[in-house]
Amino acid sequence: MKKAVPILAALLLLSACGAEVEGGAPAAQEKVVKRCGEDVKYTTPKRSVVYEAGSADKMFALGLTSHVHGYVMPPANPPVQESPYAAEYAKVQFLGDDLLNRELVVDAQADFVVAGWNSGFSDQRGITPAILDGLGIQSFMHSESCFNYPKFPEKLPPFEALYTDLIRMGQIFGVEERAQQLVADYKRRVDQVVAAAPKGDPVKVFLYDSGADQASTAGNQVPPNDIIRFAGGRNIFDGVEARWTKVGWEAVVDAQPEVVVILDYGDKPAQEKINFLKTSPATAQLPAVVNDKFYVLDYNEGISGPRNIDGLEGFAKYLREFQR
Repeated sequence: MKKAVPILAALLLLSACGAEVEGGAPAAQEKVVKRCGEDVKYTTPKRSVVYEAGSADKMFALGLTSHVHGYVMPPANPPVQESPYAAEYAKVQFLGDDLLNRELVVDAQADFVVAGWNSGFSDQRGITPAILDGLGIQSFMHSESCFNYPKFPEKLPPFEALYTDLIRMGQIFGVEERAQQLVADYKRRVDQVVAAAPKGDPVKVFLYDSGADQASTAGNQVPPNDIIRFAGGRNIFDGVEARWTKVGWEAVVDAQPEVVVILDYGDKPAQEKINFLKTSPATAQLPAVVNDKFYVLDYNEGISGPRNIDGLEGFAKYLREFQR
């Protein structure tokens, strides 16, 4: 069992504006919580650094804004001012628009870092949970990204991974009841979508992330696979045991998708991708392209975070109309 260096923390209580100190007597609280497949000892963090909106949104949804020092937001992420959590982002510091790195975390005097494996944490860039443990900085990884985490992998369906993160982060910060309420509400919303999904053969759906020579798309280990599945469609690459992956255009053509979901980046607009699919000889005759059946999924609805549920509800509405 790994143990992050203990940090004195105050006993936290959930309030309407987040987790706050009760009384005035500080007390160190140590809990053992999973970080991917690894048991880790945590003390309640007070100065968190979060990478990308998925990490920040999980903290904000749990009412933990007061425990967030700042966020790192790479260019792919749409502007935080457009986020449903815009008011919470305004309360914390913007720390940079590049990839997560060790120097930034140390300079911020962080006591907790939230990111994904290979989407934040990276061996190549020298910022991993093990390295941060050695620096006395606690960390937490998105369970969705634990699929290929070395030594301590964990494989969960993407939406189940979201629920798991909220419960585990609730344990770390002592806001278990709030976490349980959030998860129950998200599951209720998912159940409503599933109950209303179109009957019959699922619509064949291709998620187009990016790429010209090859297509970058979603395997079955990322949220869009569950979004498509729960809405009543079928990801044409749902048999690929991967997160984000690349495929040849021949495989896309062979599948003959009826709908294309476009992942909309801040630095790669959806319309550019649609224009490419309409003009590329390889894709111009696909049923979805010929019939102009494109659905734009916001970047933060496609990466692990609370907005996955919004993305599901939006796409489910589109599929119901598609089936009429």
